[in-house]
Amino acid sequence: MRLLIIGTLNGQIGAATRIAVANGAKVSHVEDIAVGLDHLRSGRGADLIMIDVGLEISSLMVQLQSERIFVPVVACGIGTDAGAAVSAIQAGAKEYIPLPPDAELIAAVLQAVADESSQVIFRDPAMKSVIELADQVAKSDASILITGESGVGKEVIANYLHRHSARHDKPFISVNCAAIPENLLESELFGHEKGAFTGAIARRLGKFEEANGGTLLLDEVSEMDVRLQAKLLRAIQERVFDRVGGNKPVKVDIRIIATSNRDLHKAVDEGVFREDLLYRLNVVNLKVPPLRDRKEDIIALTEHFIEKYSQANGIEPKPISPSAVAALGRHPWRGNVRELENTMHRAILLSTGGEITEEAIRLPDGSRVDEISISPADSAISQVAFAAENAARTFVGQTVAEVERDLILDTLSHCLGNRTHAARILGISIRTLRNKLNQYGDDGVEVPVPGAVRSA
Repeated sequence: MRLLIIGTLNGQIGAATRIAVANGAKVSHVEDIAVGLDHLRSGRGADLIMIDVGLEISSLMVQLQSERIFVPVVACGIGTDAGAAVSAIQAGAKEYIPLPPDAELIAAVLQAVADESSQVIFRDPAMKSVIELADQVAKSDASILITGESGVGKEVIANYLHRHSARHDKPFISVNCAAIPENLLESELFGHEKGAFTGAIARRLGKFEEANGGTLLLDEVSEMDVRLQAKLLRAIQERVFDRVGGNKPVKVDIRIIATSNRDLHKAVDEGVFREDLLYRLNVVNLKVPPLRDRKEDIIALTEHFIEKYSQANGIEPKPISPSAVAALGRHPWRGNVRELENTMHRAILLSTGGEITEEAIRLPDGSRVDEISISPADSAISQVAFAAENAARTFVGQTVAEVERDLILDTLSHCLGNRTHAARILGISIRTLRNKLNQYGDDGVEVPVPGAVRSA
């Protein structure tokens, strides 16, 4: 855990630092936001920022977003200053910690950040075999390719590999190749020199340098443009690259882990992914099964989320009824663990009795999970006929553009706002989907965000 403290914290900096260090954090301290941003650009990075509430937190949040630096921010200030606390949260801070610092509270915040992407909850034999293989290869420096549907926990497995590797005390850096526009991804990976392009206000080290000595996760690497793949291949093969706008090769020592929810061999055949890059990444493949094929994990994860969100909402944890467990087991979980987590969070809030029943387990549109669960008795022919009849009624009177728009938005809603998954189902690139969604947003059409569905 790398903690960056910005500001004086009203003279409490020493106490806060000691508490954080005692809980395993590596602490860096700077006096103001400008120096803090330089620290982040320099490749030293941070997993959490703790900032004095008296500083311009909104300015920091705007700058972090504009430079695509994704770090959770926690504000700290004198406990009686309620107005400052509210302003900090409104500006984008995730939490507010009153001063003088409480050891248990700081420990809890640090633990929450550490747990966010590192907890591996499993009970099913199918997942156990994946973890056993992960244990076998974790100590090596071999590149690992983790495959599986969106939401199955690929990044969690990557974090697990790092924590059990010889590099566990070095940085674990993740970059989402699908979430960053094509023209910015090269800079994100390899960094840039000041003035290399419009908006390059200062030299910034990329994820390769930030991960030096540790592990770099290339999340959804299949979405990377084929032209950038050539530079990535060189960096992986030789551990050498050039910053954007630079002319001096930079050498790094890193372990590469990549994830993909696509069939990369098919992508190679289609000419959108380099075969030589696939072989470099896929020294060992860890294929994570979908949640619907891990029935025992559904139960284990459900228990975990009940405990987690009961505590988060100040609610006494309730047992889950056998009929609710059965309903969860029948549901297809197309959004996998992410969908189950959101569903159980809702169930915690909607449950009214002494236990969580199937009545409280509802999907984002309000329907009950057991109302659309798939059973072996379902007739595929009748489902197709029903869908075709409804589609015919829906499309009459619409333009082609309107039909396309509704298809894209309904597919995105079905995928709980996950753009990568939706693009794969639609058979279009993530960039084409992103351009369509930007157009719809400009036209005033509601676009589902991750974890949400489109309103009727």
